[in-house]
Amino acid sequence: MKNSILTLIILAPLCLFAQSSDYNVSSYHTEGKKAPNTHYIGEAWLNPIIHDDAELGYNITKATFKANSTLDWHKHSSVQVLIIVDGEAYYQERGKKPIILKEGEVIRCEKDTEHWHSSTKENDVTYLALYNGEQPTIWTEVLTQEYYDNVPKLLKKD
Repeated sequence: MKNSILTLIILAPLCLFAQSSDYNVSSYHTEGKKAPNTHYIGEAWLNPIIHDDAELGYNITKATFKANSTLDWHKHSSVQVLIIVDGEAYYQERGKKPIILKEGEVIRCEKDTEHWHSSTKENDVTYLALYNGEQPTIWTEVLTQEYYDNVPKLLKKD
């Protein structure tokens, strides 16, 4: 019995080490790091799940925005796909009306299309963003608090 316990004590840590050393595992459940207040209003956290993977060819970033938070107008040099995993988001492309995206919805934004996205006034949002990372995001215009505050009125006009 003593030998069995001793063997278990010695082998258990080795098994744990072997499992963790063979794979590079990350989780989209991790909140990430609080983003600096650059190009957005409010509170945001970013978790770069897959980043700068040249062989894969695209990045996956989890972003969480607290209610009443928004990104500035911007565009990407590649297609961007947003997958809403929790909450609700505002989304708008230049020249079009804003829409609300809900949990489970997916939207594709074509490359070089100026747009912005955010949480709604009342709800947090968490989304996965898939995009090519060769070029950085191009920030084009500040989205003012006044414009953001007017979005619910624009949505009611539909």
